Amino acid sequence: MDDLSDADLERYARHVILDEIGEDGQVALLQSKVCIVGAGGLGSPVLMYLAAAGIGRIGLVDFDTVDRTNLQRQIAHTEDSVGTSKVESAVARARALNPTIAIEALETKLDAENIQSVIAPYDLVVDGTDNYAIRILLNDACFFAKKPLVSASVVRFEGQLSTFRAYEGGACYRCVFPEAPAEGVVARCDTAGILGPVAGVMGTLQATEVIKQILGLGTGMVGRLMLYDALDNDMRMIKTPKNPACPLCGDKPVILRPGG
Repeated sequence: MDDLSDADLERYARHVILDEIGEDGQVALLQSKVCIVGAGGLGSPVLMYLAAAGIGRIGLVDFDTVDRTNLQRQIAHTEDSVGTSKVESAVARARALNPTIAIEALETKLDAENIQSVIAPYDLVVDGTDNYAIRILLNDACFFAKKPLVSASVVRFEGQLSTFRAYEGGACYRCVFPEAPAEGVVARCDTAGILGPVAGVMGTLQATEVIKQILGLGTGMVGRLMLYDALDNDMRMIKTPKNPACPLCGDKPVILRPGG
């Protein structure tokens, strides 16, 4: 696609009138391909906003089913979705929002054997998971495939956000979080709880970061970690330098395949 149709110009009018985006930028979004891993609290707003924004091809990866406890924050699902596939539920909702783009439901459990083939068709990967092992797997796979990784996490009243492009010389996820947290140290949503809108805040920030990465807008989150505290309405930025001793992207790498 080189030009916007009249229908596109109407649908994306509020993007097109932004000098920073314009018609060329919207065409770039329609030509882009994004893989979202996780159809939950983060993946739901990311999917809906990227679909609305006109990302031309979106792949949504998850293997879970919708539980009633999800509905408090996972806005891509409805009461009628309980007990059904999360990816099918979320993709149906996104297609209803924007039927003009390609949205693929990838109902699969990621592992070291399939991760590279799953992300291969896409330009950028969004991490909306809540599992350290999968985060590391995504980090490694994106490093080897030279794809940007936009990662976020949420629990209770707090969230984190960063972007990793370690193949260009910056830090990777392992540099910032070199070891899995000890059992019980980092709480999960199902044991510690989460204020529903916090997932929406961080997922929306992820979607914004994805669009900025695709279009090269503003200051991105590469080399920085955003810390959000909803109780104090506080948002802080800390620098995340590359770790020369990182086993993946450091001076003497020893990891030669994702998850290695």
